[in-house]
Amino acid sequence: MAKVLPRKLAAAHSENDRMGELTPDTDKNAGLYRNRSLLIAGLIIAMLFGALEGTIVGTAMPTIVGEFGGLGLMTWLTTAYMLTSTVVVPVAGKLADLIGRRTVYVTGLTIFIVSSALCGMSQNMTELILFRGLQGIGGGIMMPMAMIIIGDMFTGKQRAKWQGVFGALFGLSSVIGPQVGGWIVDAWNWRWVFYINLPVGIIATIFIALALPKHQSKGKVTFDIPGILSMIVGVVSLLLALTFGGVDYPWGSWQILSLFALSVISLLLFVRFESKAEEPILPIRLFKNRTFTVINGIGFLMSVGMFGAIMFVPLFMQGIVGISPSASGTVMTPMMITMIAASMIGGQLVHKIGVRNQMIAGMIVMAAGFFLLTNLGMDTSKLTASSYMVVMGLGMGLVMPLLTLSLQESFPKSELGVVTSSSQFFRQIGGTFGMTILGAVMNHRSTDLLSENLVPMLKQLPAEAQAMTGEMTHLVETNPQQLYSMLLSPETLAKLPEALVQRIGPILKTSLVDSLHSVFWLGLGFIVLGAVLTFFVGKIKLSDRNDRQTEPEAETAQ
Repeated sequence: MAKVLPRKLAAAHSENDRMGELTPDTDKNAGLYRNRSLLIAGLIIAMLFGALEGTIVGTAMPTIVGEFGGLGLMTWLTTAYMLTSTVVVPVAGKLADLIGRRTVYVTGLTIFIVSSALCGMSQNMTELILFRGLQGIGGGIMMPMAMIIIGDMFTGKQRAKWQGVFGALFGLSSVIGPQVGGWIVDAWNWRWVFYINLPVGIIATIFIALALPKHQSKGKVTFDIPGILSMIVGVVSLLLALTFGGVDYPWGSWQILSLFALSVISLLLFVRFESKAEEPILPIRLFKNRTFTVINGIGFLMSVGMFGAIMFVPLFMQGIVGISPSASGTVMTPMMITMIAASMIGGQLVHKIGVRNQMIAGMIVMAAGFFLLTNLGMDTSKLTASSYMVVMGLGMGLVMPLLTLSLQESFPKSELGVVTSSSQFFRQIGGTFGMTILGAVMNHRSTDLLSENLVPMLKQLPAEAQAMTGEMTHLVETNPQQLYSMLLSPETLAKLPEALVQRIGPILKTSLVDSLHSVFWLGLGFIVLGAVLTFFVGKIKLSDRNDRQTEPEAETAQ
């Protein structure tokens, strides 16, 4: 004991010297966060509008394509933002530890503001895609910074409450984003979807720059350039392969296989570089820590299933329940509202039942919600489907804030940035993986069912209908989801002969239900795996002070 105590005190003293951003609970830094209200206001503004940008642009896409053309490039408006925002998250977290929160956050906000202006001034689709990629860099820096700063400012028990609030902001953005985007496009112009970020972003930047303390660097700062470059190449290659595989190119094509090979080689080099780097972007030794590995594994698996629901439930509501394509996007609202409420309630509840118990409960509830989705059928009403989504939202809201909180409570201040950003990083990768895998399962199952039941019937139609049936047959083989969307919307069905609709309608609906059951069962499998992992979460005690400097190994032993 006599040896252990001096070692921990020395580690804490060294840690404080290195960070230069000590916690407000210590006498030495009592006035460090004296502008807390101003800082929290800036964080809320920045996070809300940063999260909104991921959903608000989707509403404006048809208008943008109508002005610029380039329908084939439309998906890149989302893909470019996703790629750059994902790869920059771990880099931002590490830089926040090395050179300070204020420098990194203000830089990200500045990039976001400038790129938003450039997006609004774009004159063609290529320019807009490039500027969206630049905007993604700013957004990727902003996303983890709020959680990192919350980790700096508050004790563990306070973090639970505030991270529930900030997690709710992400859910709120998903609910109001499409509506806000549609209102802006209708009232003004699609360019204001980007211009609206300028005044709001400037206000947030001023608040944060004034309220955040300045980082006092001690000694030379070393940047892990080989690690950064190898990680970017590896992750971008993987995301591109998952995005275009099975859609633009077959999974076995040389383009997709080359991207996977490049990703594997680059990530292996990344592991080698990180094991030798003085200041690695994502230290490999963190994966030896049980808490780090288990928590990020839960976040990854939860995101796989969650995005499966977000993608495919609106398709069910449109095709089976019969609501319009535009209204089907709002069917997620009950889930998001419940998730917001559960996030905020969970931030208070975790003090009483504990991190692990609440995480177990949340994953079990989420699994129950997915099981209910596997029971969606031809006679399911909108109210019933919405009630199932409420169950899912309850589970997600209980778990999501705890993922970041658990990591922040398990690592010292020097690694707060990198472990916080890792949570966001693995969840984004999980979301991309989920959309790809579940989408592939959907298409494969649909192709089998439609080839067996729909194609033979189409071949029996009169010769004058062969042009239309040829297009349908092609969609069966290439993109059956588009076939569902086209033929199960009232507007499209009204243009088809009534006799044809009566013949193909039941086949399409039966195929859609059976295909979605396969998707939801697979999504349930990922959620169950995540639920199993929660039982391996160690005992994580919420601290009353945020100036502790525990070693990661201590958490591993719990």
